[in-house]
Amino acid sequence: MRYIAIIFWGFILGQVSVYLGSALSGGSYDFMIATMTGIFTALIVVLVSALMPKTASHK
Repeated sequence: MRYIAIIFWGFILGQVSVYLGSALSGGSYDFMIATMTGIFTALIVVLVSALMPKTASHK
């Protein structure tokens, strides 16, 4: 469930960031580029979190 939430929010934040970037630069908004950017970034976050060593929790 955690991975689904990360990919969902990656999709949403990718759309927002590409929309704002294109609006501020005067360019055109492209849905596919925004989708690929968001999903790619979310997958990188998932991979980095999986590769990081786990720390012992204190009780």
